[in-house]
Amino acid sequence: MKERKLNYRFHDPNPAAITADYILKIFIEANAGKVEAAIQKAADAIPATGEEQDRCQGHSA
Repeated sequence: MKERKLNYRFHDPNPAAITADYILKIFIEANAGKVEAAIQKAADAIPATGEEQDRCQGHSA
């Protein structure tokens, strides 16, 4: 008996730009933990200096 090949078709009534934006939001949400971990790892690798503390205290008037 011959094996039948499955063929799926999806109808998306949205324009391509809206579909791409929706998929991008899903990917961002799914990878948020990985991105946060990568940012934290990069921030931990930067040595803290006294100069950075001066910039964070605010503006002098």
